[in-house]
Amino acid sequence: MQKWVSPPVAALLFLLLSCAAFWSATAEAAGAVNLYSYRQPFLIKPILDEFTRRTGIKVNVVFADKGVIERIKATPGAADAILTEDFGRLHDLEEAKVLEPVRSKVLEANLPSQYRHPGGLWYGLTLRGRIIWVSKDRVKPGEIATYEDLTHPKWKGRVCTRSGKHVYNLFLIASVIAHKGEPAAKRWLEGLKANLAQKPQGNDRSQAKAILAGQCDVAVSNTYYVGKMLTEKKNPEQKQWAAAIRLVFPNQKDRGTHVNVSGAGVLKGAKNKANAVALIEFLGGDFAQKLYAEQNFEYPVKPGAPVSPLVKSWGDFKADAISLAKVGRYKAAASKLVDQVNFDGAAPRN
Repeated sequence: MQKWVSPPVAALLFLLLSCAAFWSATAEAAGAVNLYSYRQPFLIKPILDEFTRRTGIKVNVVFADKGVIERIKATPGAADAILTEDFGRLHDLEEAKVLEPVRSKVLEANLPSQYRHPGGLWYGLTLRGRIIWVSKDRVKPGEIATYEDLTHPKWKGRVCTRSGKHVYNLFLIASVIAHKGEPAAKRWLEGLKANLAQKPQGNDRSQAKAILAGQCDVAVSNTYYVGKMLTEKKNPEQKQWAAAIRLVFPNQKDRGTHVNVSGAGVLKGAKNKANAVALIEFLGGDFAQKLYAEQNFEYPVKPGAPVSPLVKSWGDFKADAISLAKVGRYKAAASKLVDQVNFDGAAPRN
């Protein structure tokens, strides 16, 4: 009798075999780098093409967003490197112990220490701030300046955000724990929940929509979504959402604004480790930093690398200098606090 395989397992097996076949069929270029990428093709193809043109090293890419860690574990050595869209993925890869530590004088010179793993497991490549968006019409300039201000009673019923369990918010909470400890972070999260206008919901862009609609006056969101909304072509109404908000970079007079990074790492068992490192070094260089960051309205991690005109128009800001590796240690504690205060439950009655 033929053994039945559940659809999710069958899909994973199919993808594993597809990846193996793809990389086997494209391995004619000696030393080619086999790359998993969470980032979309339009973001990285021009950069990878330029890397190949300059070095002669071909890059074979498999784009995916689910089940990647399982695939890496199931086919050790099949891929050489991985590219992620946020720090949460880097942290998960680190926790799964699938990354190979590498040392590179080039990367250590180009990328600030707070944006790379102290043991060389991963390297941050582009940066975005987790900032405060406010209504241009209903919030005066300077009226809110810190994450702590979000808990002030004046904002009761005026704050909106996506789920506290989303990785962007989890690492913001984790950063508060890292700076102030769990008890203070819990009080902050309770104060934030007390001021919510609605149950945490939607994505970052929908918070701008809610501000335009008057459902709230203040939101916590990522910088790069402003650029995405302003240049949106398929859904032009998003330009109106972006036009309704003003960007506030929190805590400029103390620790700075919490930031997240996209990044890359070399995988354990990489057959082309040296070339994989060369690729990450290229991604940390001036050419790739400029193009890589501006494609998604992010900031280059490399100091001095050019910022896109649109991103530059938002103004300079002071980023929190705490090591993201340290912040990552508090992800589980942050998730526990979200549950303890029932942050994702119904918003308080106002």
